[in-house]
Amino acid sequence: MTEIIDTTPDGRYRVRLVADEDAINPREDHDNLAHVITIDTYLGRYVPVDKDGGPLADAWKRVSWNRWTGVECFSRWARIFHGAIVIESRPAHGPASLWYLLADDAAALGMLPEAYLDAERAEYEAWANGEVYGYVLEEAVDWRRAGGEVRTTWEPVDSSFGHYGYGWAVVVAREALALHANRQQVAA
Repeated sequence: MTEIIDTTPDGRYRVRLVADEDAINPREDHDNLAHVITIDTYLGRYVPVDKDGGPLADAWKRVSWNRWTGVECFSRWARIFHGAIVIESRPAHGPASLWYLLADDAAALGMLPEAYLDAERAEYEAWANGEVYGYVLEEAVDWRRAGGEVRTTWEPVDSSFGHYGYGWAVVVAREALALHANRQQVAA
């Protein structure tokens, strides 16, 4: 997948998105405060989100047999006894899961814990769905042949990979293009 996102008004620079084929699972690569309990892997079709489920995983095992109220019981118990914030994820593709943040970690965030949990969940689901991108910033270079004919090619100037989620990758790519174009104007 390659998609040209934007071009400068003078047509000399452009930025395109490419799929990041070597993206690392954010649950294994970054420092995550959230813990994740995988509810259902659809008979082994999906890999659990986290290997161990965190410090409250044993409590989940005690109530997971009840598919009607297990999530509600676990969420309430975690909130009352551990001050945990719990959100449930049921993506169209992938395992259902419970994402939770313990009270001490939530207090140290400086932002809404639900927003933090949702951001970690969205990042993981983007990776799981293959929605990790890189951008390539390119410059139009004119080549003059011996006969006077001019040929223009696009040469890479800068690139960055590991942007999780299409929307975020587009924002970062456009910012990089604007920054590079401004630098070129100042230098000229």
